[in-house]
Amino acid sequence: MEPQVLAAAVQAPMMAVLFWMMHGLRRGLSERLPPLDDPPPSRDPDALSRTRDELAAFKLEVARTYVPLSLIRDVDQRLTQQLLRIEEKLDAATRAATVAAAAVAAQQPQRGWRPEDRV
Repeated sequence: MEPQVLAAAVQAPMMAVLFWMMHGLRRGLSERLPPLDDPPPSRDPDALSRTRDELAAFKLEVARTYVPLSLIRDVDQRLTQQLLRIEEKLDAATRAATVAAAAVAAQQPQRGWRPEDRV
């Protein structure tokens, strides 16, 4: 028996079982959910803006009380110092690369036009 025929013979009942399970799930969901013909209840138009304002006020209160200002200043100072050290390292690496490129260029012969090449 061909392997493809054997695979098809095994897959057909599995697909039938999957179809039956999906049908049962859909039927169960349609029985549990209420019909969608009823319009949703009207919402207070100001509720969303009030909620946003309250959330903004809460965020501000958390920012004020959760982290002391001295800690924020300390973290800012440490970050600034670290960024300055990184900048110094990058400047040193750039200078070293420029010197190395100049040394390599000085060792190579000039690639300009020779007078005999001009017509």
